[in-house]
Amino acid sequence: MDKFVLRLDKAKKAIDDADHILIGAGAGLSTAAGIEYTGKRFEKYFKDFIERYNFTDMYSSGFYPFKTSEEKWAYWARHIFANRYDVGKTDVYQKLLKLVEKKDYFVLTTNVESQFWINGFDDERIFATQGDYGLLQCSKPCHDKLYSNEDKVFEWLDKTEDFKIPSDLVPKCPVCGEEMELNLRVDNTFVEDVKWHQMNNNYSNFLNNADGKIVFLEIGVGYNTPGIIRYPFEQMTYNNSDATLIRLNKDFPDAIPENKNNTISFDENVGEILDYWLSRI
Repeated sequence: MDKFVLRLDKAKKAIDDADHILIGAGAGLSTAAGIEYTGKRFEKYFKDFIERYNFTDMYSSGFYPFKTSEEKWAYWARHIFANRYDVGKTDVYQKLLKLVEKKDYFVLTTNVESQFWINGFDDERIFATQGDYGLLQCSKPCHDKLYSNEDKVFEWLDKTEDFKIPSDLVPKCPVCGEEMELNLRVDNTFVEDVKWHQMNNNYSNFLNNADGKIVFLEIGVGYNTPGIIRYPFEQMTYNNSDATLIRLNKDFPDAIPENKNNTISFDENVGEILDYWLSRI
């Protein structure tokens, strides 16, 4: 039998036998779902920005030093629209939900596109550690409340002219008047609101009650922020003889030597892997 199929079957059996499944989702999962930050999709949304600013991809362009807030928010309106409000449900996330929906699962993710919520994963089973494209916070920050930006994003898009939004639409904190920022963890000003702490507590409770066999299903997690998912998953696998780490990663699939016998690695297409597992339900 093909070695790929053997690995698929071994992983599927581990999932079937698991009492608990902890999904660790990184950028590679969203890329597999079609939310790509480069290539034709980038050109589709940013052709004019590419010509004006020589942008090469959506990730690096997010760090561009715009000269004015009006320019910055014209860019971010497009970025947020493309990755948060214009995506909708995606096939890969739907398949992943179908795979785990009847199990005791939890999701730990560094992704900020809200795809787990959009695709119907249980709100109390998700911890998005790094923020959300759909939320604004005070840049100071003077308080820990977050604000939806959906209406603002569509107004910014509608009123952008010459790569700028009107000055009176630059978002300001309703408490202190400072400019607002996206609720993304880029430095120590990131706001962890009441919801963030609820998600954190839910994650802790899941781990504390995860007796029996557990599968750590890690998808698309590289080395940008490995201390959030990748390294803890390896440590928890090492510490638990009833644990299996299933790692789907195009670029970094290998297990650490200490977990070689407890890790099943894949560098193949995520969608095809999910299709195979679903065909065996």
